[in-house]
Amino acid sequence: MSPDEEFREPVVHLPPNTPDGTMHRCPVPPPEPATAPAALVDQLRHRLGALLAAVRQFHARPPTPAATFAFEHEVATILRQTGRDLIASAYNHAGPPTEECPPRVRVGRETYRRRANTPNTLGTLFGPIELRRRVYECLEPGEPCAWPLELRLGVVAGRATPALAERVGRWSAEHEQDAVRNRLRAEHDVSWSVTTLREVVGAVRDGVTGPGEQARVGRLLELLTEAEHSSGKHRPTPACGRDGVMVPVRDRGYQEAATATVSVHDRRGKRLGTVYLGRMPEPGRHRLTGQLTAMLTAVLGAWQASGGACPRLAYPSDGGHHPREFFRRVLSRTADPWRPGRFLPWAWTPDFFHACGHLWTVAESLFGTSAAGWAWVRRMRHRLRDRTGGVANILRSATQQENRRQMTRGRREEYGTAYRYLRRHARWMTYAACRQVRLPIGSGVTEAACKTVFAQRLKRSGMTWGIDGGPVIVGVRVLVLSGVWDRAYAAYLHAQPVPEDVSWRPHGTKNLAIAA
Repeated sequence: MSPDEEFREPVVHLPPNTPDGTMHRCPVPPPEPATAPAALVDQLRHRLGALLAAVRQFHARPPTPAATFAFEHEVATILRQTGRDLIASAYNHAGPPTEECPPRVRVGRETYRRRANTPNTLGTLFGPIELRRRVYECLEPGEPCAWPLELRLGVVAGRATPALAERVGRWSAEHEQDAVRNRLRAEHDVSWSVTTLREVVGAVRDGVTGPGEQARVGRLLELLTEAEHSSGKHRPTPACGRDGVMVPVRDRGYQEAATATVSVHDRRGKRLGTVYLGRMPEPGRHRLTGQLTAMLTAVLGAWQASGGACPRLAYPSDGGHHPREFFRRVLSRTADPWRPGRFLPWAWTPDFFHACGHLWTVAESLFGTSAAGWAWVRRMRHRLRDRTGGVANILRSATQQENRRQMTRGRREEYGTAYRYLRRHARWMTYAACRQVRLPIGSGVTEAACKTVFAQRLKRSGMTWGIDGGPVIVGVRVLVLSGVWDRAYAAYLHAQPVPEDVSWRPHGTKNLAIAA
């Protein structure tokens, strides 16, 4: 019996139809190659013998916790080695033999000519393997060389297979680089330097950035569809928000970073999901503004094209300069696809909890830290949230209390700042009306994004970030938090360029000299 026949699975022949006329739902195995590499067959036979020997050794004595622990680790090691042998053999035989490699290939707009074989060590899920690939030199002087086999396999940064690179990108979004390197050694037997790790993560971020934008748009459309089919009497509500946070940048101190969120609420006001955006560093938030505006325009345009009705549009945020300017200059001037020539009806609501903070400032200025101040805040907060025109009642009560008390200069300044904030934003503080129609009145999702996007990963003890390194982590982290990492990475893999063989014949002595 030949090695191929020894390891071939038995074939079971079934009639095409059952007695009731339905087709059998049996899996059809893929066609096997005519011959398997003899070296691979020998390696698999050796691994199988090692597995059976480990089982016999485990059964030779009564099981104990220590023996069980050692047995599982031994089996895992053998299986990892088996997977590495299979992967190495499959990848090295994925391309044509050396004598059949095309003399010319085209990648994008450039043409490359064949040169020598150069081995490369790749990280895989089963450990490092050696890939024997052929290098192709670009006919255009100054352009880098290409390795068609690596392009066809989707090798990332010349270091990792797509499966391992995806795992490294996801890990880097959650863990520090030393923790990622330790997990690579422990789980995949891959030892990378910090430079190699950063190259792979950077290449992954560059690859998923474009597909990530489309993936977020698709995610929001899915959430809008889910909200449209939910129970309740109100229309679905997309709610967006922006906020800033200071992050440590190496040799530059703390620099401003910015994050944005878009949440979808169903007909009962329940939040169904959120997608995140982030930029670092981002003074002025101009790039984030363009990115957020483009995403909202794409989502609402696609929703209108699919026949969906215009949803309610909410913008809860604090009363800072940047949020107000974003609403005044961008959101309130966005074209309405349902009503050509008009603007989308975005509704701005100052964050209720920021308003309560200013309410506390008024109370402390008037009453100090006494129980009377707490009781006054509790009554005013109830009026602010649940009564129409509650801000007017609060300002009237605060003025009466001010006339009865003597305040220091510092307290009077704090009181004036908080009082003017409440008076200036009073016409937008329609919290009672928003609660009746299940609209969000707080920007807690956006405030929490500063923590989930930046603080939990980029502001740990002793951390500083470079201008190039921080945006890489933010770029992959927002995709993971948005729940679109898998679809963005899949789209990135499908968009990879594939080299094409080109027929080439020299024309004239000049081309012959170039070919030589």
